[in-house]
Amino acid sequence: MASDQQMSPATKRIVTFAVMLATIIQVLDTTIANVALPHMMGSLMATQDQVSWVLTSYIVASAIMTLPTGWLAGRYGRKTIMVVAVTGFTFTSVLCGLATSLEQMVLFRVLQGVFGAALVPLSQSTLLDINERKDHGKAMAVWGMGVMLGPIVGPSLGGYLTEYYSWRYVFFINLPLGILSLIGLLIYLPESPKQERPFDKLGFLTLSLCIACIQLMLDRGESEDWLDSMEIQLYVAVMIGAIWMYVVHTLQEPHPFLSPGMLKDKNLQLGLFFMFIVGMVLLTTMALMPPYMQNLMGYSVLDVGFILAPRGFGTLMAMMIVSRVASRIDQRQLILLGLLLTAYALERMCRFTTFVPAGEITITGMIQGFGLGFVFIPLSSASYTTLDPKYRAEAASLFSLVRNLGSSIGVSVGFMLFSRNTARQHAYISEAVTPYSTWLELPVSPEAIATGSSTALRMLDLEITRQAMTIAYINDFKLMMWLVLALVPLVFVLNSTKPKVTAQAAVSGSRQH
Repeated sequence: MASDQQMSPATKRIVTFAVMLATIIQVLDTTIANVALPHMMGSLMATQDQVSWVLTSYIVASAIMTLPTGWLAGRYGRKTIMVVAVTGFTFTSVLCGLATSLEQMVLFRVLQGVFGAALVPLSQSTLLDINERKDHGKAMAVWGMGVMLGPIVGPSLGGYLTEYYSWRYVFFINLPLGILSLIGLLIYLPESPKQERPFDKLGFLTLSLCIACIQLMLDRGESEDWLDSMEIQLYVAVMIGAIWMYVVHTLQEPHPFLSPGMLKDKNLQLGLFFMFIVGMVLLTTMALMPPYMQNLMGYSVLDVGFILAPRGFGTLMAMMIVSRVASRIDQRQLILLGLLLTAYALERMCRFTTFVPAGEITITGMIQGFGLGFVFIPLSSASYTTLDPKYRAEAASLFSLVRNLGSSIGVSVGFMLFSRNTARQHAYISEAVTPYSTWLELPVSPEAIATGSSTALRMLDLEITRQAMTIAYINDFKLMMWLVLALVPLVFVLNSTKPKVTAQAAVSGSRQH
């Protein structure tokens, strides 16, 4: 890869634009198709369970193919892999839009995930390589904006395209963006040095099996009642067996699938753990808020989109600030500030009720987005501070995989706890309520409840359910808050990333005084 000194500022901007455009379309497709699923069901003649494979197939394929990204980039060159990935992703996006059956759609989504998996990690390692170490904070801020743009814009853009055009345009929109990115990559992206390294087939196979089983278990667990289902038990058994085989094989393999040298770096180890938790908090709260607002407070889908939008703006604002100050401030301070802001926002969310003013949701969302913006970028930069540059592509793929796994696990655990807490709280409240309970705002008169009116009892049960759901949501927010606070002590374990003052700069500064 051309160094920072070999690449002109104009070329660097074009390369940054091209790789970030590729990142945006990949991240966008993780969420943009969600709102189009009901429309796909009719066109593809699929049931609710069947159409969910449109999402699952993409997530599983993308997770598995993220693993060999570092090896592929080292073996064939980063430019070659990115060009193939963008071309394949764009072409399969068009095929998804043209699909006429569920089988075709699932196949094309698998291929889309296979090609798109390399885009996010390679864009990150590319930006790190074309920028000097002192500018890594700015580079990661640009990269973070692209990664965060997908979850923010995806649902709204998908809903707009589906409502006013067709669900097929959710995929067709990738065509012009993909072509634009491809042109920039072909013309301006220099090739990186190639490395001859054996490919550990057994390591890849066992690790892929493990990742696939985790994703399938998380996706299917809620609908299949978790370990009470034979399907989920099978996933768990295969996952445990795959992990055991991978560990035993890795200890004996001279060239294991994941480079041992990379995993010895302390900052990278902590960064991966941080990113796993950040992924959990980021996507779990985003997944919980829409049903909370629609089911409990009666907000429309359009209102939900507008009220939650400032969260994304808060993240983008924080990233713009970080891009300006990252080269002058120890990034551990930025991470600490971000964690405290995120925890504060979640603490305010723990005081939500069955109806929360739109202004309060907007403020807490913006604070949380602002906090996550201060965590995400400095963390991405700090994780690579002490890492040998030859491991960047491989570490970036692992970083991306851990973030996605954290998000998947967070969402699944969040909704599982929500369902169980709702049932538990419903039972507690039902045992304590009487026709004359003053602590509960009864929707009907005490006399109607006392007489056993079926209508009154149904209305009472609905109100108890609303209260139980509110408590369950708050318990999830509280869990997220404690997870964030648990990360605070680990910030001080990270190696310092404060820019060092050179001798020449010190002499210059002393002369000025």
